[in-house]
Amino acid sequence: MQQDVSILEFENLVKTYESGVRAVDGLTLSVPRGSIFGFIGLNGAGKTSTIRIVAGLSQKDSGSIRFLGKEITRREFAYKQEIGFVLDEPLYFDWMSAREYLKFAGTMYNLPSQIADRRGEELLEFFDLREKEDDPIKTFSTGMKKKISLAAAIIHKPKLVVLDEPLEGIDALAASAVKESLAFMASQGTSIFITSHVLDTVERFCTEVAIIHRGKILLQCPTTDIRSKTMGRMSDQTYASLEELFVDLVSDKVRRKHPSWL
Repeated sequence: MQQDVSILEFENLVKTYESGVRAVDGLTLSVPRGSIFGFIGLNGAGKTSTIRIVAGLSQKDSGSIRFLGKEITRREFAYKQEIGFVLDEPLYFDWMSAREYLKFAGTMYNLPSQIADRRGEELLEFFDLREKEDDPIKTFSTGMKKKISLAAAIIHKPKLVVLDEPLEGIDALAASAVKESLAFMASQGTSIFITSHVLDTVERFCTEVAIIHRGKILLQCPTTDIRSKTMGRMSDQTYASLEELFVDLVSDKVRRKHPSWL
């Protein structure tokens, strides 16, 4: 597994919305191939905007994105055959059953019908969805919807899976199943790019992390290096966790005065 080659690269990426809000502000980032990469930041930091640009749902103003060394252009679509997406608000044909939806996803990725059927059956088993395979997705719990979204995102065996808050709103058991599935995929060579507000999970689960704030990258490093970083030039004290490092980097930039009556 190659760790020294980037699967996804951003260089000076900029996105400004019509409201004047610059969601992504000169973002430069390199995601190592074979990594489980945690992309973290406060609400509104630019995480989802960045992912939506990669997915082709939003257009960048300037800068470049490269996938496996090749620049993604506005009219480039072929790269999506190598990426699986689970976005912050997945769209389903929720009247479909789980089996039908996976067959549909496989067909959209140009898989032959028999292969789409076989992979769909294997994914239903892998994600423990057998008991609900013929039920409409609209009847699923949040955790089950996360599982079927992930199953549909990997049915074509992508080289990269991009997930925006895949653990949000699901219980501990479902979260554990999703993380176990992602870890297995990573062990088979799939690169994982994930956003999450659960920093403890990111630190324990991801191999590398980047902190984004107001559209810019404040820090990128392997998660194994987090606890060896010193808190300041005048101190040799190190951080106890990713959460402590994150709060230290971001808090001074957003700190507000307490209300006078508190």
